[in-house]
Amino acid sequence: MAGMKEPDVFVIGGGPAGLATAIAVSRKGFAVTLADGAEPPIDKPCGEGMMPETQAALRDLGVELPRTGGHRFRGIRFVADGAHVEADFPQGQGIGIRRPILHSLLRREAERLGVRFLWRTPIRGIDRDGVHLSDGTLLARWIVGADGSGSRVRHWAGLESAVSREQRSATRRHYRARPWNEYMEIHWGTRAQAYVTPISAEEVCVVIMGENNEDADFSRAIADLPELRERLAGAEMGGRERGAITAMHALRCISAGNVALVGDASGGVDAITGEGLRLAFCQAQALADAIEAGDLKQYERTHRRLAWRPRWMGSLMLQLGKSAWLRGRAMRAMQERPEVFARLLAIHAGQGTSQGVLTAGAQFSWQFLVS
Repeated sequence: MAGMKEPDVFVIGGGPAGLATAIAVSRKGFAVTLADGAEPPIDKPCGEGMMPETQAALRDLGVELPRTGGHRFRGIRFVADGAHVEADFPQGQGIGIRRPILHSLLRREAERLGVRFLWRTPIRGIDRDGVHLSDGTLLARWIVGADGSGSRVRHWAGLESAVSREQRSATRRHYRARPWNEYMEIHWGTRAQAYVTPISAEEVCVVIMGENNEDADFSRAIADLPELRERLAGAEMGGRERGAITAMHALRCISAGNVALVGDASGGVDAITGEGLRLAFCQAQALADAIEAGDLKQYERTHRRLAWRPRWMGSLMLQLGKSAWLRGRAMRAMQERPEVFARLLAIHAGQGTSQGVLTAGAQFSWQFLVS
């Protein structure tokens, strides 16, 4: 490591969470080094949809999405057993955009701010003084683990203790098919859900999610989703199929000493919520504020506050996925009172308070009982 300047902050993990943290901390005037064993652009199997609130968090980092590229959508549509219900976002539009494009935009902003990158650089371990690389140790005042749900940093820092954990399998495909409406769709089947995002005028991203690999198998899941099967009939795949694990879990602590976790490394919500990127961007800003204040406990508090609403929505949607009876009653309730679904979507999109969540929950429960 001779000749390499010691950073104030060393970020381990070069995905969106790591890049967002590097950007936010750099804007505070800290010198940042970021390392990842891969090289850019880094892809990840995900739904590739960004809600209005996620885009706002990205703008707060100084990153603007291009006017061309990607595909806009106006809200969310649920499809189950021949029934459907949709609602528009209360403000703005969502956008579907391929993950490598987003990664390149974040990387470009980090480069502009002077972040030093160590791509194709595996990390061997950490201690309170610095980060162990294959050719030595680089000292750093702060160490950030942004290395995903299977985080090694979390293990090295002794932060593995979880309050709760649910894990599911996911499989992603791109199809060359024109988007058939102006919504992101969630199709509910017997044992799996399909998350459909338009990403261009000629292409959609489809993610299948199930309790295990068998349930997330495309052929099996599509056979149980007749409307989606019909939409995709004859469409060619754009690229190869990719699989991943989606986890909803909460940790007891997300910092220890001078080490903090961000993004999926710090806990996560099920991919069906579409909240992973927004949480990562907001956590990055919160962590930068805490590092500036020299107080990671401040980050712990903000992290918990950011996570409560997505976890509430994630738990609700997972319950709908597990029970056909519950799902059927819920769909009838929302069809009879579309404003209830619109209210739930507004809360999901960040336009609501804890009191609003309780009120919407009470309205939904009443409509559910009388449907």
